[in-house]
Amino acid sequence: MANGSRQAAWEFFGTELKRHREEAGLTQAELGYRVFVSGGYIGQFEQAIRKPQLDVAARIDEVLKTAGFFERTWRKLIDDRRYADYFADVVELERTAAKLCDFAPILVPGLLQTAAYAEAVTRATNPFAAGERVQAQVMARLERARILNGTARPEYWAILHENVLRIPVGGPEVMTRQLDHIAAVAREQKVLLTVLPHSAGAFAAMAGMMTLMEFSDAPPAAYTEAVYSGTLLDDPALVKRMQGTYDLLRVAVLSPEASLALIASAAEDYRRCVSSI
Repeated sequence: MANGSRQAAWEFFGTELKRHREEAGLTQAELGYRVFVSGGYIGQFEQAIRKPQLDVAARIDEVLKTAGFFERTWRKLIDDRRYADYFADVVELERTAAKLCDFAPILVPGLLQTAAYAEAVTRATNPFAAGERVQAQVMARLERARILNGTARPEYWAILHENVLRIPVGGPEVMTRQLDHIAAVAREQKVLLTVLPHSAGAFAAMAGMMTLMEFSDAPPAAYTEAVYSGTLLDDPALVKRMQGTYDLLRVAVLSPEASLALIASAAEDYRRCVSSI
C-alpha cells in the first residue's frame, strides 16, 4: 500500500472511531479511560496523527461493541513487511516523539544509517533474500530518518559505543562514508552525539540497545531489542529504570567535541585502508 493511500486509510480508521464513539455517547476522555489511554490519544487516533497499538484497537472494539472491526482494520493497515512485526509500532511512535534517545552498543542506529551501511546489515542477516526485498528494507530505514529533517524534528540524542565505530560493516569504504555521515548530521545539530569509549570498561546497558521516547501529550515509552525480537515498554516503573540507565551512560561518555574527534579519527583509519587497496 502506497504511503498516500495508507494515510487515507488511517484517516478512515479515525473517522469511524469518532463515529462509533459518538454513537456510544462517549467523550474522548471517557473512551480513553475505558481503553487505558488518555483522551488526547483518542483525539490523535481520530485525526490519524497517531496509530493505536493492537491491544488498544482490540479494547476499543470491546468497549464500542464493533465486532472486531478496529482490530481487523489495524492488522490490515499495519502490515508493512518492510518492518518486523515487533518493530512496526516503534516506527509509528518515532514519528510523533518530541524526544528520542538511542544507545547503540554494536550497530549505527537506524536513524543515522547510510544506504550502503543499511544494505550491508540487511544482507548479513538475510543472505538469501532477493534484491528487491533488501532494497525495500533499506528504503524503509532511510524513510525513517526523514523525521530528522524539518523544523518539527524531535530532540535526538544518540550514544554510540566505540564498538560501533570499529566494526567494519560493509568494509572500509562503506564505513568511511557512514562515519562521515554521522559527523555531518551531528554538525548540523540534528543529533546530540556522544561516544562511549572502550576505555570506559564495564557500562550500564551492557545487555543491549535501547531507545527512549518522550511525547508532548503522552507518557514516555522505551524499546529494547534482541535477535529477532523486540520489546516496547510503557510501564512507568520500567521506563523510569531505563531512563536511569541512560543517565548512567551519559556520565561515562566522551564530550560531544571529543566524540566527533574520535569519529573523525576512525573515519580516517578507514580512509587509509581504502587508499591502500
